[in-house]
Amino acid sequence: MRLALEQGRRAEQHGDVPVGAVLLAPDGAVLAEAGNERELTGDPTAHAEILVLRRGAAARGEWRLTGCTLVVTLEPCTMCAGALVLARVDRLVFGAYDPKAGAVASLFDVVRDRRLNHAVDVRGGILAEECGAQLRDFFARR
Repeated sequence: MRLALEQGRRAEQHGDVPVGAVLLAPDGAVLAEAGNERELTGDPTAHAEILVLRRGAAARGEWRLTGCTLVVTLEPCTMCAGALVLARVDRLVFGAYDPKAGAVASLFDVVRDRRLNHAVDVRGGILAEECGAQLRDFFARR
């Protein structure tokens, strides 16, 4: 989670909301890291989770990310939660809960919906205070 927090700090440096993500291989090695880049690239889909999935798939040489763990500082939105299912990510670890847009625990539970063809193991609230403070501080300065 500390690596994801660092990616969030980097995202903030170019004006993006400080959300960071890291994708870990089954052996725990870092496959990819990313922070939000919506402001940087003008791409509405450039959430940290989407970018790290793209980069991880490229590093792995295939779109199936079976056995991988995605670590992210904020509970994923519906787009990102859906992408985790489609990429076949095994585990999600997130920091702060997102009561306004969270699609893993707060509003919806997309990643564990039994109607879908894949379910993701979830651990939420990891370093939640630190992850939440990074976001609160960013918005307070704006």
